[in-house]
Amino acid sequence: MTGLEEIYKRYFKDVYLFVYSLSKNRHIAEDITSETFLKAIDALDSFEGKSDIKVWLFQIAKNSYYSYLRKNKHVVNRQEIPEETDDTSIEKKVLDKEESMRIHKIIHALPNTYKEVVTMRMFGELSYKEIGEIFGKTDNWACVTFYRARKKINEKMRE
Repeated sequence: MTGLEEIYKRYFKDVYLFVYSLSKNRHIAEDITSETFLKAIDALDSFEGKSDIKVWLFQIAKNSYYSYLRKNKHVVNRQEIPEETDDTSIEKKVLDKEESMRIHKIIHALPNTYKEVVTMRMFGELSYKEIGEIFGKTDNWACVTFYRARKKINEKMRE
């Protein structure tokens, strides 16, 4: 197995879940994840190893997703994209979905930095160190930013 295959197998799911947490669309997440690995292959020689390869891949994915949004802003309307459903335990899903939707709306209303840090931490499962590296800041900055964002979310949840 080559190094590229190993990287792909090890990080594909993480990158996909990260992009899915941003896009909330399976098809977009698949496309952006594929694009991320193609860009990573092209740029592998320039990877200096100063950060974890997962952080590097997430940065490529994030930039690819934002480029996608800029190019397709007139095409993609998230309200028009049908959500995937599963018929098991509908009552539970309705309760969870309502609460989840409320939380996502609150996160969406946060300032961009808070929104990105929360998304990376909660959905991308990145460490504070990895988040700090993506933003070019310290892990302490990432921790404090996440704490402040979480505090704002909790305040809105109590309203």
